[in-house]
Amino acid sequence: MPYILVLYYSRNGSVKQMAQYIARGIEFVPGIEAKIRTVPPVSPTTEATDPSVPENGAPYVTLDDLKNCAGLALGSPTRFGNMAAPIKYFLDQTSNLWLSNSLVNKPAAVFTSTSTMHGGQESTLLSMMLPLFHLGFVLLGIPYAEPDLNTTQSGGTPYGATHVAGTSSKNPITAEEQRLCISLGKRLGEIAMKLYP
Repeated sequence: MPYILVLYYSRNGSVKQMAQYIARGIEFVPGIEAKIRTVPPVSPTTEATDPSVPENGAPYVTLDDLKNCAGLALGSPTRFGNMAAPIKYFLDQTSNLWLSNSLVNKPAAVFTSTSTMHGGQESTLLSMMLPLFHLGFVLLGIPYAEPDLNTTQSGGTPYGATHVAGTSSKNPITAEEQRLCISLGKRLGEIAMKLYP
């Protein structure tokens, strides 16, 4: 069965929760499933290594997970208006997939969480899109046909799903943010099924 790779890095849990809502949206689409994966943290000490299997949560992603997916949902917390280093580190390892055109014409979407409303949500989403364009993905956002996009007082952008976690990173994902995550996942699943060979 074809699958959408829901790949994320989460420090405080918000992006992980968003990934689960996006996966739920994907699985509303008949004939496709969601495969949730994460990346290990990047250590400031180059000799340090994490175990090959995380102690809890989603398994670590492999390049084959990405190569064989029918689409991608990529999520990261915001780091100074940019994607977090662990996501960038993983993407920097995809040169062979770029050289072989393995990801061309597969749909992709992005999602993020920030501490504050104006903490760089849209710039983070755009930063994640740049390598995806180079890899050949077809980028999807959230259309304004989604009513919550017009009325949300928390996260949500046309570039992708977002969440405002608050300065303590404890804000729950709002009902609007949940619906926008599910909507983005469903749209990604539907487009993937149309593009799947």
